[in-house]
Amino acid sequence: MQSVTDIAREIVAREGGFVNDSADPGGATNHGVTLATLQRLGLDLTGDGRIDVADVRALTPDRAAAIFTEYYFRRPRLGDLPDAVQPSIFDMYVNAGANAVKILQQLLVDAGADVAVDGVVGPQTITAARVAAAPDPGLFADAYGIARRNYYYALADARPQSRKYARRADGGKGGWIVRAEEFISPRFRLTDAAHLERTAAWA
Repeated sequence: MQSVTDIAREIVAREGGFVNDSADPGGATNHGVTLATLQRLGLDLTGDGRIDVADVRALTPDRAAAIFTEYYFRRPRLGDLPDAVQPSIFDMYVNAGANAVKILQQLLVDAGADVAVDGVVGPQTITAARVAAAPDPGLFADAYGIARRNYYYALADARPQSRKYARRADGGKGGWIVRAEEFISPRFRLTDAAHLERTAAWA
């Protein structure tokens, strides 16, 4: 199994460098870390007494990986979840915060578990996830990945400004979908035709 540090480094690589996209609710971002995150953590990387876009630009990949490991994996207790699903949930937590856990909890509820869909990894969620994963950990990870993909499509359904992240200008799979499917077995990835059908209603 990969170490959490290795997974964090892969997330940093997927996130890419500095971006300040007006259509992205996260605002200025570097290696996946937003300005709001730096401000919340009180990280004045430039040492000028302010935490602003300059600090986002100054963020290094190693510092970003350390932030992810501590605040997006260890503190939310993702390491207590089944091994097979940890990489995808960790990646999703960086991308969407506690919604990553809510997707898991809703998946468990749909399977009959009695857990709250509150985005918090507690004893009930941990136990239910371990029970659900035990028969076939890989299939459980696929189920989570599919639910994650559906979340992105639904988000783009509801927010037209976000559709460019789910569908490229040429109609192909956008970054959100490609990213989700990195954690889904090939047999469960959508064909290009199925993706086009799923997004056909978008302007």
